[in-house]
Amino acid sequence: MAILTVRHVTTYRYRQPVAFGEHRMMFRPREGHDQRLIEARLEITPEPEEIRWLHDVFGNSVGVARFSSRARELCFDSTVRLDHAPVNALDFPISQGAETYPFVYDIDDMPDLARSIERQYPDPDREVERWARRFLRGDGPTDTRELLASLTLAVRQRFTYIARAERGVQPPLHTLRLGSGTCRDFAVLTIEALRSLGLAARFVSGYLYVPERSGHVGGGATHAWLRVYVPGAGWVELDPTNGIIGNRDLIRVAIARDHRQVLPLHGTWTGFPSDDLGMTVDVSVTADPFP
Repeated sequence: MAILTVRHVTTYRYRQPVAFGEHRMMFRPREGHDQRLIEARLEITPEPEEIRWLHDVFGNSVGVARFSSRARELCFDSTVRLDHAPVNALDFPISQGAETYPFVYDIDDMPDLARSIERQYPDPDREVERWARRFLRGDGPTDTRELLASLTLAVRQRFTYIARAERGVQPPLHTLRLGSGTCRDFAVLTIEALRSLGLAARFVSGYLYVPERSGHVGGGATHAWLRVYVPGAGWVELDPTNGIIGNRDLIRVAIARDHRQVLPLHGTWTGFPSDDLGMTVDVSVTADPFP
């Protein structure tokens, strides 16, 4: 286990005082058997008139802030401390009927998994599907663990990571043809590849811990990866950006069917377009030293 501290600071700046509308935040990590929240602090400047918390349709913790004052700067400073227990790569049980691909999901699970199997992006010539099928054996069933590992590691080894500050993702076909993208782009491409094989997959937003000599990329900002549902194992984490199978160094905050449902922070403001001076995001993840 490790005690990790995440500080996430987002600052918006404006040429003159502007009015702020509602802002929605996803900063609070999801608790579970592999991560437990110890402490959470949130400072917002200027201080909001009201802040409330709710759980969305996926069970993610969402903060909603409302403001009454105007200002030239709006800052969200979130610090969370949690106990994180890594799960070893590929060390997960699989139901006997799902040890090799292809397999079928239990009929009782399908109503809840169906939307996570449904493709979200056009693939008229089945390019993404053909790419996914390259990782299947041609002489018989494919080991399920081998399939997930091969697909995840292929993105890490064959695609180039390029940081991009703009919101949104590239269409999976664009990422596949370009051979480069951000962690968000790689997550969406892998999700679409798995869905083309009939597997349920979801987008995950959170943070990445980058130990020395780990070779991880994507630190210093929010991070994105995915989950795939495997009978017997449940939702298995895959980070194609870093070739991680399991949750090692991944701090899960929000999960959804579509990446647009887990924006870490979004809101509105009222002023002239020329008032916008941009925003800065700074994320640091540190580990407490062991005694």
